[in-house]
This record gives sequence, C-alpha cells and structure tokens, in this order.
Amino acid sequence: MPPNLLFVFCDELRRDATGYSGNPDVHTPAIDKLAAEGVQFRQAVANTPVCTPSRGCLLTGCWPQRHGAISNDLPIDPASPSIARALNGAGYRCGYIGKWHLGGIPRSRFVPPGPERLGFDAFWASWNCHHQYLRPRYFLDTPDPIQPEGYEPAIQTDLALTFLQDHHEHHQEQPFCLFLSWGPPHGPYRPLPPGYEDRYDPATLHLRPNAVDTPQERTDLAGYYAHMTAMDDQFARLMTALDQHGLRDDTLVVFASDHGSMLGSHGYHNKQFPYEESCGVPLVMRWPPRLSPGSVSDLLIGIVDYAPTLLGLLDVPVPPAMQGRDLTASITGGAPGPDSQYLQELVCCDQARQVHMLPWRAVRTRHATYVRNTAGPWLLFDNTRDPYQEHNLIGEESARGLQVRLEATLQGYTQALDDPLESAEAVLTRYDKTEAWAEREVFLHTGRNMAGDAPSVPLAAPKGG
Repeated sequence: MPPNLLFVFCDELRRDATGYSGNPDVHTPAIDKLAAEGVQFRQAVANTPVCTPSRGCLLTGCWPQRHGAISNDLPIDPASPSIARALNGAGYRCGYIGKWHLGGIPRSRFVPPGPERLGFDAFWASWNCHHQYLRPRYFLDTPDPIQPEGYEPAIQTDLALTFLQDHHEHHQEQPFCLFLSWGPPHGPYRPLPPGYEDRYDPATLHLRPNAVDTPQERTDLAGYYAHMTAMDDQFARLMTALDQHGLRDDTLVVFASDHGSMLGSHGYHNKQFPYEESCGVPLVMRWPPRLSPGSVSDLLIGIVDYAPTLLGLLDVPVPPAMQGRDLTASITGGAPGPDSQYLQELVCCDQARQVHMLPWRAVRTRHATYVRNTAGPWLLFDNTRDPYQEHNLIGEESARGLQVRLEATLQGYTQALDDPLESAEAVLTRYDKTEAWAEREVFLHTGRNMAGDAPSVPLAAPKGG
C-alpha cells in the first residue's frame, strides 16, 4: 500500500524557534526527535511570507497569482489544483484539521463541503481564521459551530487522534493524508497555554542580535516559546499514536510553518518582510524507508515547492498546473537543487501597511538575499558573513557585481511569472481583486460586510493573519 502523509504546521513559526535549530531557550523535545530521525532543511523559505497567500502556495503548489489568494483574507480559487485532489486520485483519504484562512471573509465563514475545500473531503474540522486559543471552535460539515473548552491545539490534536483511530479501525486498506494546522505561536501570545504560564522567564531569554531589547519584546518571546512547548507536547501525542497504530514506517511525517515572524528583529513585528526572520521557516521530513535519519539539507526549497515535492516522494503524479518544483531527486538522490528562490509581497496588508511597507520582490540564494521594492533596490545581504542581516550592501562598490547578478535573476523570475513589480492597487486591478479587497477592508475595520451584515459568530476585531 502507498505511504500515508501526516503534515503538521504552525502559524508564524520562524526557523530558529526550535531546539533542533540550536535555540538555547525553547524546549521542543518531540520536534527535535523528529529532526533526529528525519531530514531537517536549513534553508526552507516562505515564498510569500503572509498567511493566506502562503497557505495557498502550500496546498496548491501554485503562486498566488494563479491560486487567487494574493493577500490575507482574499479567497482561494476553488478550481486550483491541490495536493489533496492529486492524492484523492491516487486512492487517498484526505482530511484537514485547524486553521484554514483561505475562505475569504468573514473570518468566521463556514467553508462548505465541495470545491472550496480543495479535495479535503474525507474529514474536515476547521475554522477559517481566528486567534483566540482558549476559545477553540471549528465546523464539521454543517454551518453549526462547535465550541469546546480547552486549549485549541490540544482539541485539534484530539481530532487528529480520532482520525488516526478511525483509519486504524475502518480504513487500513487505504492510505491517508492528514493536514493539521495549529494557530499558535501566532500572536496574541497571551493568555498563555494552561499549565505553561511560568515556563519561560523573559529576563533569561536570548534575543537575536538584531532585535530590539525591551521588556515587551522579552514578554512576547516568552509567550511565543510557551505556545511552542505546548504544541510540542501535542506533537508527542501524535507521534505516539503513529507508533501505537504501527504506522511509523508507513507514514511520511512533515513538520512545517506557513511563514516566520520578526519578533522585534530590525524593530519590526509579524511577517511580510523579506528578512530571514519572516521568510525562514522550519521544515522536517521523516520517512524511515526512504529518507536518511539525522540528515541535514541545505536544499533551497520554497513553500510553493512543497506540494509537488511531497507528491513526488509519494510517487503520485504532479498535476501539470502546479508551478512549484518537484525536488524529490534533490532530497533522495543528491541531484542539484535550485540556485535561488523567488520571494514576493504583492499587496501589503495590516501591520505591514502601518510601517508603510512597499510591495517588493526578492531573490534568496544559499548565500545572499536581494530585494527590490516599488521605489527601487532596497536590501542586499551576504547571509553567510552577515547572518542577522545587519549590513545592507545596496550601493556599496564591493557588492556591485553581486547586485547586478541578482538583479538579473530577479528580472528573470518576474518575466517568467509575469509578475511586474507594481503598486498594490495595480496588482488588485490586474487580478480583478479590487472589489474583494474593498469588502475585506470594510469587514476588518467594522466586523461587517459591505451589505452591513455581521458574521454569524461574533468575534473580536481581527488582527494579523
């Protein structure tokens, strides 16, 4: 029988916020164990580092221009290819649990069975978007919200364990695909997970050298880590269940994130920036029969490559409409990987607009990051010599050759993807999203749509992605 796929991902988890990555503070023993038993990717990146576009890339293997969700809260095109649809065609039962954030507005909107679920048809327990982790909620197949008590990642893990138990009892003749999407450590960081309130002392934490050191930044980081440790304990439950059901060798397990978080680095917060803290994401894969345990890879892999690569690892044909690269041969056979990854921010939203960020495009190589925004060349970093990206090389004579080469690479991407660097307004017009964007703006500022209707389930004012 083909192998199963268990894909677990967090929201806004950056690459350095795990024990296996060398972080001296955060406690993540279950995730560290997965890294020791699988492959850890040290140069995985979020091609579009904000929730909705990145999640669309992850599930469809397409760029936002094709899957349609070009900024937060703009709905995905339900006709998009997806990893679940491809796996359904190969006989898999596909389920999805947790945050979705591809269903448009309101954020409490019920995503009905059918095309909008992108092929996750065997099991569905999801909420479009919220960040109130002690008020968990989800929909099944009817528009009646289920609102249990407890810590949301624990409730979602319970649902995943139920899915695994049901598979063991009733569906062993079919492979499964299960995506589990946890909301933390995306802010707000408080209230803290029950039982983890005193886990981290803000005063003892090590901030990144490029971070602003203030009591608030330390308090935020302590909360961020508390959620990580709480989720690590849930991850341990999942791994125990796989072993108990005899699924260890038959399941490709992936641990990932949709994008990172600045957490005070360079004086910024949240995501949408081209810095490593925002674009650099954790990625671990474990599958004992095919992936070398304890290996470390410097493969440049982007989130847009995940779906085609996972399908390649599972020996399932990659849909021709997927734009990402199948990097299976680079993971299992040592074939050369890509020399660069393309990064983009098409329509700056929410916190990015508060700091007057301009839309940008970037090239990330193994050793450098080059960024152009709508005002011109913006950032150039030697990531080997300057891993915290504190010295911008734009305009320096010593870096002229590097900038010229990376500018040519960047232009190659923008032409190949028909992705001109232009204003947010021009992008919204180009992809016929102006009306949907206006609807989003009204909702996020008032809690109502343009017709004046409130969401069916009242929520606090939405923040972030």
